[in-house]
Amino acid sequence: MKKHLLLIVVTILVSTTLVFSQTSATDLAAGLKAVDQYTLVGEKSFLTGYEAQNPDGSINVVVEIPAGTTAKWEVTKPEGHLKWEFRDGKPRVVKYLSYPGNYGMVPRTLLPKELGGDGDPLDVIVLGPAVPRGSVVRVRLIGVLKLLDDGERDDKLLAAIEGESLANVDDLDDLNESFPGVTTIIETWFSNYKGPGVLKSEGFLDVDEAERILESAIKAFGK
Repeated sequence: MKKHLLLIVVTILVSTTLVFSQTSATDLAAGLKAVDQYTLVGEKSFLTGYEAQNPDGSINVVVEIPAGTTAKWEVTKPEGHLKWEFRDGKPRVVKYLSYPGNYGMVPRTLLPKELGGDGDPLDVIVLGPAVPRGSVVRVRLIGVLKLLDDGERDDKLLAAIEGESLANVDDLDDLNESFPGVTTIIETWFSNYKGPGVLKSEGFLDVDEAERILESAIKAFGK
């Protein structure tokens, strides 16, 4: 029974990755300059060169890891470059199935340690077609996955790319109705990709909580 359930989850995860990966995830966004094979520099700092929120209410997200890939890239502090993370002297590759959505960060945000965070910018899971690494995309918040990483808050905002197949999804209810199983896939993936027991999920909360977290993170960065 357990093996059967695992096979179902694996099949769903792989299928979702294929659905959301409609473009070449190995491409890089225009305007990036490779300093070396592990470092990419944009036209502006990815950390401070873009606003967190646009006048129309949409959110800017820097895509660090395109959907369907496993290389663990991240925006560096304080430079604001894109760098391939190293672990044990080697560039890090996630030892799990590919990311089921585009993964990135919100510029000019901070989840401070004094509030239980990790001191890094807010993380975002962006549902929609895979987009090139280094892209700055406008997204619409639809919820948040509450996670603890070894006791530290490591929440993941959940968002949809504007104008894509999820254009009519405004919240978790819409997502679950139009795309049943997606929240289960996301929660399963992030609860397990670092290994058993490392990340603890506290479930999803609605878009109002996501916006509250975003507002707090913008204020924390400003300090």
